[in-house]
Amino acid sequence: MTDLRALPLLAAAGFASMVSMRMCDAMLPALAEAFGAQPADAAVVVSAFALAYGLLQLAYGPLGDRFGKPKVIAVATLACGLGALAAALSPTLHLLAASRVVMGAAAAGIIPLTMAWIGDRVPYAQRQQVLARLLGSTVLGMMAGSWAGGVTAQAVGWRSAFAAVAVLFCALTLALWSAFRREPAADSCAQGAGFLGQAAELLGSPWSRRVLTVAFVEGALVFGGLAFVPTMLHERFQLPLAEAGAAVALFGLGGWLYSRVAARLLRRLGAPLMAGLGAAGLAVAFLMLAAMPRWEFAVPGCLLAGIGFYMLHNTLQTCATQLSAKARGTGVSMFVCALFLGQSAGVAAAAWFIGRHASSRWFAMAAPALMALGVYFARHLRARLTWREVAP
Repeated sequence: MTDLRALPLLAAAGFASMVSMRMCDAMLPALAEAFGAQPADAAVVVSAFALAYGLLQLAYGPLGDRFGKPKVIAVATLACGLGALAAALSPTLHLLAASRVVMGAAAAGIIPLTMAWIGDRVPYAQRQQVLARLLGSTVLGMMAGSWAGGVTAQAVGWRSAFAAVAVLFCALTLALWSAFRREPAADSCAQGAGFLGQAAELLGSPWSRRVLTVAFVEGALVFGGLAFVPTMLHERFQLPLAEAGAAVALFGLGGWLYSRVAARLLRRLGAPLMAGLGAAGLAVAFLMLAAMPRWEFAVPGCLLAGIGFYMLHNTLQTCATQLSAKARGTGVSMFVCALFLGQSAGVAAAAWFIGRHASSRWFAMAAPALMALGVYFARHLRARLTWREVAP
């Protein structure tokens, strides 16, 4: 029987990493006031984390494959805690941004390597259900970070928020190190070609290229539009930004709701149909956001978008853990990197497009594109599961 007793601990580390990613979103006014800067200038603490998080993805996969995924996760957790402590003590905005770079670079290794660890231990047929449990923790972390960062900054000060996160990461480091101290120094499958060789082997597979491409396009279409939903609600309906941001937070709630019923849905539908229905849900949600005669339509629209996205994305995640059984960490890292590159490209493309056209047109264009993406991926996944043996 697969030993997953450590999964709650790894999920807690994933929760903390998402808290650290989103905690600055709502505290930007407090940071701007503390350092005598404009909120736009203070936003560097958000972009610094995201940039480091995206760029460091490719480094952790080979490290996890070579030295053992749990031990690398423990080291990354410790580094994230030290970065949070440095942030709490930062005397200038520049040093705070540098501390956020450390936090982002460290947090980058936690969730991808946990996904790879699950892939090493759980047979393919049961893997998507287990990944959905991890997904629930990460989505809760994103929601908690967005909410708790602002509340803590307002109640006891932004430095206390970083100090609390530092304590959380350090406690998790001790627990992880204790749980995995008897793990072998390296995974048995880690031997072989270095990162470039592993990456070349992965990219040489048509299926791997297909999964990575779908992840890139998914990130571009979904997050390119969602980034501008608060602005659209504010400009079109004069909705205060706080309420507009709360409406978009329902996207995360949709993901959490999906994680609660993922196992039952998978048993009833199967992975290919799950992916197709997820894309269909996204398409309907984006059409609602495109039409939107009243701001209230954003509530079910964002909620449905979250459910649909995570139905599709959870299926993609499961496929990512199977890109390479010999270098699973590298495969998952390349998948996450493709997703983040897609998000960055999508936001840039949406900003250019919305600057010249109505934001509703972006959603109207993205809806059929997402539907086509889901049909394409579901068709190829069904063919692969039908005609090819999938190793456990």
